[in-house]
Amino acid sequence: MKAIVLAAGYATRLYPLTKTVAKPLLPVAGRPMIDHLLDRVREVDEVDAVHVVTNHRFADSFLRWAAAHEAAGVEIDVHDDGTTGEDDRLGAIGDIGFVVEQADLADDDLLVVAGDNLFDYSLADYVRWWRGKGEASAVALYDVGDFELVKKYSSVELAADDRLVGFVEKPEHPETTLVATATYLFHRAHVPLVGRYLEEGNSPDQPGRFVAWLVPRAPVYGYRFEGEWRDIGDVEQLLEADNTLRERAGLPLRSSYSVD
Repeated sequence: MKAIVLAAGYATRLYPLTKTVAKPLLPVAGRPMIDHLLDRVREVDEVDAVHVVTNHRFADSFLRWAAAHEAAGVEIDVHDDGTTGEDDRLGAIGDIGFVVEQADLADDDLLVVAGDNLFDYSLADYVRWWRGKGEASAVALYDVGDFELVKKYSSVELAADDRLVGFVEKPEHPETTLVATATYLFHRAHVPLVGRYLEEGNSPDQPGRFVAWLVPRAPVYGYRFEGEWRDIGDVEQLLEADNTLRERAGLPLRSSYSVD
């Protein structure tokens, strides 16, 4: 199994912070956000390679970050997708396809995670659960408990066996508070379908769109997890995450976010 961390966005809602620092490299409780994510990925014994896809603006920053981890014995491959701004970005699905082609991953199972997600559930447990589903893919699901909040994410409809029978990106009238989070497991039999999806001219942005396309074509299951999950989209969410983890680490809380 290979892991792909999506880190090629430009995070304009966090400007000016993200004009000079990639969002996944912003510190949370004294460590880059992506470090917390890497901790979770490394819980999965099956993962034998981690691939981080970023843009040309921040490629050197991620290479320096990866080199520091390699010094500690963790090999990370950084892929520069060659884009320089919002106008030419590949989109999350485009970046998955890019890494699959660049790293020759079409025959591998994939764990795909957004680089701006923070959570405390076990990815190892998620993978073990998924293995019991046979030739299937999966998406991690979280109950946000608020119908208005669901409109910002993706709502799902599940059968009794947790197989997805419906998937709607940013629904106008959600019927459930269960949302899809940006943590996916793609069976190796389904990975080549990313290329087919893109070749058909479908939207390369928002990975949930590929899942919605995949649902009627292949088995996709929803893994419900509890605990904490944060999708860092703005500075308020960033500050809240920083303070939550700072409190756990015994660090002083902050009234405003700072990279220092």
